[in-house]
Amino acid sequence: MPELPDVEGFRRVVSDHVVGSEVAAVRVLDEGVVRTSPDEFARALRGEVIAEPSRCGKWLRVPTRNRSGYPQLLAHFGMTGAFVWTPGEQTDHRHDRVVFEFRDGALRYRDMRKLTGLRLATEASEVEDLLGDLGPDAAGVSRRDLRARLTRTERRIKPALMDQAVVAGLGNLCVDEILWRSRLAPTLRTTDLDSARWARLHARLGSVLRSSSRVGHVPDRPSWLTGHRNEHDARCPRCSTPLRKSRIGGRSTVWCPRCQPS
Repeated sequence: MPELPDVEGFRRVVSDHVVGSEVAAVRVLDEGVVRTSPDEFARALRGEVIAEPSRCGKWLRVPTRNRSGYPQLLAHFGMTGAFVWTPGEQTDHRHDRVVFEFRDGALRYRDMRKLTGLRLATEASEVEDLLGDLGPDAAGVSRRDLRARLTRTERRIKPALMDQAVVAGLGNLCVDEILWRSRLAPTLRTTDLDSARWARLHARLGSVLRSSSRVGHVPDRPSWLTGHRNEHDARCPRCSTPLRKSRIGGRSTVWCPRCQPS
């Protein structure tokens, strides 16, 4: 599922290719992903100039260069969504759902499973309705705010980190990687962490997101937990202990029982 680093990659696709460009046409190939009238969706964005996009956790906001910044496109990529830039004229991919045409190419919303999709906001209240319950973007949360938010209620650390109302943008791969690098068991309670553990957790959260955002996904490098989680006989890349796999908070979870003692 796309997480914060993936959405940052999609943000760069928009920023690098279409900011400052006028939308020549909008083709809605699958009306189920726009959650409004396809004609209304296309009409609202046709002729608008795209402004710099911003990320809100797993959401991407794409404003237009009006004084108000509206209409505005809001994208959530579900499990398989992506923004793809194709230069010139190219044949539509079978999973292209919406195509935004520009003078020199097309920005394509491509999604195999269509679990979420695109929204059109014409005023600030519509953005608030969609994003108002989100916590701060995980890449910018301070250590103090992270601790305050995660300790409002006593709960296990992994589900707390994945709660989008606590901090926005963290998904399964990110959280498992962050906890492994922090040497914290996913079953620990948020109230079990002392100041040193909070400092380590916040530092590793930042480093994982920075490294992942540079490449636009959580990398499966040999030195990362992510690089081994799907192996049949998966072992910790740090100490070679067999990795433990379970479900925590309803999500598949991988950790090292030696590096992350509970």
